[in-house]
Amino acid sequence: MRILLVEDDLTVARGLSLILKADHAIVEHIATGEEALELARHYAFDIVILDLILPDIEGFEVVRRLRVARNNTPVLIISGLNRPAAKAKGLGLGADDFLTKPFDRAELLARIQAIVRRSKGFSQSNLFVGPLRLNMDSREVTVGGRRVELNDKEYAVLELLTLRKGMVLTKEAFLNHLYGGVDEPEMKIIDVFVCRLRKKLRQAGAGDMIGTVWGRGHVIREPSAAHDDECPAKQYAPTSAEPRQLSAA
Repeated sequence: MRILLVEDDLTVARGLSLILKADHAIVEHIATGEEALELARHYAFDIVILDLILPDIEGFEVVRRLRVARNNTPVLIISGLNRPAAKAKGLGLGADDFLTKPFDRAELLARIQAIVRRSKGFSQSNLFVGPLRLNMDSREVTVGGRRVELNDKEYAVLELLTLRKGMVLTKEAFLNHLYGGVDEPEMKIIDVFVCRLRKKLRQAGAGDMIGTVWGRGHVIREPSAAHDDECPAKQYAPTSAEPRQLSAA
């Protein structure tokens, strides 16, 4: 999950970043509303976490301008303002939720997951594709009730594919989801992750659910519509970003 955190208090921002990163999120932190609007205009985020009191413009104005620009990225407002009028104004302008400071870590993460699920068209934490079940809260993947052990990158690839079932995703989209523009390895690493993921799912009895559209990217479909694709060549040079991930190829 890629999160845009808009918070000018560095202490609060550091604490939030640690919580979100511990939950496997990629966090882009900025301190002003204008920067938030600029980044949201050019990059895809799963959610914006927005403080109301910013040094340039109010968080309310950020929400208003996002929606006027037809940017539907979910917005979670976090604020020390606990007046009902503030909450009503934020939600009325198009924010998806309002959380009052101080807040519980578990509640924050639960609200983020719920908002992102709803934005993708899912009301529950469990996502299904054929016999595959992916739980976004516990990050558990099972096939026919049998647990499939995935590392963090493999899970992130599968989560993105499942959330966008039927859509062909480019390697650039995967890199952005996995690394957020920080220390990105070569694009071929995506083929390696997909190959390993495909093998693990096949061994668990899910069949060939992940297809490759050559020259475009990868897609997950219901088993009856999936294509059997060969894994990419394994002559891939490890990078410093993924040394242990590649050693078992």
